Amino acid sequence: MDARQLEYFLAIVEHGGFSKAAAALHVAQPSLSQAMANLEADLGVALFHRVGRGVVLSEAGAELLEPSRRVLRDLAAVRDTAAALAGLHGGTVEVATMPSPGIEPLTTLVHRFAELHPSVTVSTQAAFTPDEVVSLVRSGACELGLLGSASPVNPSGIDVLHVEDQPFVVVAAPGGAVEDDVTVRPEDLAGQKLIASRTGSLMRTIVDDITAGGTGTEIVTIVDHRTSILPLVLTGVGVAVLPSSWTRLARRCGAVVAPIEPTAHLHVAMVSLPAHLTPAARAFLTLTRSLAQRRVRGA
Repeated sequence: MDARQLEYFLAIVEHGGFSKAAAALHVAQPSLSQAMANLEADLGVALFHRVGRGVVLSEAGAELLEPSRRVLRDLAAVRDTAAALAGLHGGTVEVATMPSPGIEPLTTLVHRFAELHPSVTVSTQAAFTPDEVVSLVRSGACELGLLGSASPVNPSGIDVLHVEDQPFVVVAAPGGAVEDDVTVRPEDLAGQKLIASRTGSLMRTIVDDITAGGTGTEIVTIVDHRTSILPLVLTGVGVAVLPSSWTRLARRCGAVVAPIEPTAHLHVAMVSLPAHLTPAARAFLTLTRSLAQRRVRGA
């Protein structure tokens, strides 16, 4: 068994089959198939079940996913540590992130990290709930995770760094009832049409509270992808309630942004496993901690 075989194994899982994995790896499919046959013979278990022209993970293959990721992560850590003896050169930081924290503080973090460590790549993976972020970190798919939640998270076996609390704001097209930087209360939105996310998010809870207040507001659009919200606002479909991480982008695009009372906050945190961080990931975590401390002092 060698690292190349484990890389091939994970690529087949990630791409959903041998042919797509071979194309992504730029290797001939027979070579990939032979490497997997050798790995299965070495381990004494079948990693995949062949179904028609496709494959599905066997029970043994599913159990070996996380250990395989950890082995490759540890090998990368050895290489990165050796490089770090002369400074942080090369490597990749894998960060799972939810949409709103993915705008801010991630933008600030990546910008500063690129200045400090220009030879290190930051790779992000989308997640849509705190549980998804934690799962990606726990499985080893990502070393770090940036999440936002209605209340502080405390998953077992995971380190949690509180980064900031983002107040929610109202975002609207210019020329309407909402004025920029003027505090809005639910009654001020009487008769407004609202853009909302699906049930289960803190954003949706706030919108539901507004519509339940008897002010004549109504939800006209429900979206899965947060990236759709700002364009919908700017075209006049309705107003939206978003974390303050969207403020700078919204104003640059021409929207007005106003505080909302009563105030609710999105709790933003970075999560990681207590050990097995590569030097690049440790550097990114250190930078995040520094940013969190500065924002606490500035609050």
